[in-house]
Amino acid sequence: MDAAVFREPKRRFIAIDSRAGGGEMAALDFGPPSRAIDVVFVHANGFNAQTYRTLLAPLAAGLRVLAVDQRGHGDSRLAADPEGRRSWLDLRDDLLALLQALDQAPVVLAGHSMGATVSLLAAAEAPGKVSSLVLLDPVVMPRMLALYAKAPWTSGRLWKRLPIAQAATRRREVFDSREAAFNAYRGRGAFKTWPEAMLADYVGGGFKDRPDGKVELACTPAWEASNYAAQGHDPWRAVSQFRGRVRILKAEHGSTCAAGDSFARRGKAVRIETVPGTSHFLPMERPDLVREAIFEAAT
Repeated sequence: MDAAVFREPKRRFIAIDSRAGGGEMAALDFGPPSRAIDVVFVHANGFNAQTYRTLLAPLAAGLRVLAVDQRGHGDSRLAADPEGRRSWLDLRDDLLALLQALDQAPVVLAGHSMGATVSLLAAAEAPGKVSSLVLLDPVVMPRMLALYAKAPWTSGRLWKRLPIAQAATRRREVFDSREAAFNAYRGRGAFKTWPEAMLADYVGGGFKDRPDGKVELACTPAWEASNYAAQGHDPWRAVSQFRGRVRILKAEHGSTCAAGDSFARRGKAVRIETVPGTSHFLPMERPDLVREAIFEAAT
């Protein structure tokens, strides 16, 4: 793989018939259109496909990669009602519907954070369509906590009190321009370790134009918060169902992934590695290592 090769992706809208509600899923398509898709990449909560453009574009030298905007994010045209959500199974069902719509040979599913967990949940339900997984600091709670999160008296209600969910509801939603949003984020908070090119791509794909000339978040604070609160899914069960290869790259600091040896033993071929010096935003901090992991899985 020549990581120096950079190719601009093509914007696509793919009609899906999801159990969570149909519509069009937006995607960026990297690589030659004559080639079957090798990798489907799924972003983190609150992000979008374009955020990972500089990470994924060099892979187009040897692979075809489809990076999607999940429901409630980016340019996807799928209804996103945060009320009453209990899990990420709606996002799983969207990904399953996408794989059905693509109707091709099995692909590698790769994802970051929530997108990694959604990829695992989907792979467990469609093993014939997924060859292997590359999961970048997936959200995997300790087993007992995960079971507690599924209980009907906890999931989606008590979890709304999580500080991260509360913080999401207070996010500034409207800026005068994308440039103003970029300047407000640069070097601050969660974006402190991000390269400016990736931050610019996040802002470029993460805001929508308003009639008054301002811009607003494509992923509303209420939808982002609902993703933090809706924890009634079970990645522990999913990893035991998927029989393909799973490679997990964990952050050294602030990881959302509690997967360890007991998690790995549930799968057929699970490899878990902690990446030194990284935070939860390891795709932004170590894109070289992430690219190599994806390329290895797909070749």
